[in-house]
Amino acid sequence: MKIYSWNMLYRNKELDRAFDFITKSDFDVFCLQEVPKEFLARLRQLPLHIAFRGDVEKILPEKIVPMYNVILSRHPLVGESEISFDDYWPYLPLRTRLFVQLMPSKYFSKIRNRHGLYADVKIDGVSFRIFCLHIILAQPAWRLREFELAMAERDPAQPAIVCGDFNLLEKPHITPLNWLLGGQVSDAIFFGRERTVIERRFVENELVNPLRKKITHRLSLSQLDHILVSKSFAIHNAKVLPDRIGSDHHPIRVEIS
Repeated sequence: MKIYSWNMLYRNKELDRAFDFITKSDFDVFCLQEVPKEFLARLRQLPLHIAFRGDVEKILPEKIVPMYNVILSRHPLVGESEISFDDYWPYLPLRTRLFVQLMPSKYFSKIRNRHGLYADVKIDGVSFRIFCLHIILAQPAWRLREFELAMAERDPAQPAIVCGDFNLLEKPHITPLNWLLGGQVSDAIFFGRERTVIERRFVENELVNPLRKKITHRLSLSQLDHILVSKSFAIHNAKVLPDRIGSDHHPIRVEIS
């Protein structure tokens, strides 16, 4: 079984090439985050099974931009639902509000209506729960909370595959964002702490991270993007694809059985 995940970037300027990449990829399941509304319409025309929910709404000065989480599958989907994430804006400190207002709105802005998505995929009579997540770029405590909210939706009777952009910051040049976006000073200084904590939670949830220590985002020099799989799966291949196709994230791919 071949699993892909990609944060395609809502303002992607290479949508035709992105569509070509997706349609020609040899996937069983493809999870997408930050899918623009017009691109979702194209995906819905494909001869594939599809589940989608709102990822986030970005509030720009001139308009509200909706984005979507999408699961594409070549196999039947036998159920789907969404995970509601909290609205953190009322709890943000003054420094964070000022930072967001001063930054270009295409990079940082007020957001609302954030969700994760999961669907049950049936392959050869066996059902798997697939999660498609876009965890908040803010402070580590909130990211961990959102991961835990998603894991609360796991069915112990089913193997799980957890895909998405987790926004884990783990390099000293980028972790100051943890403080600027509402965290503690220690969240900026102890740059490896969040990774240590979340990897422990992966293990406790009996999930394997096949792409550990791979770079999936050029600016952060970190593994923001994940495909986690239940430890019952055998992992045959795990790869970060070199072409970002108009996004700031690399697509990732894991083959399992």
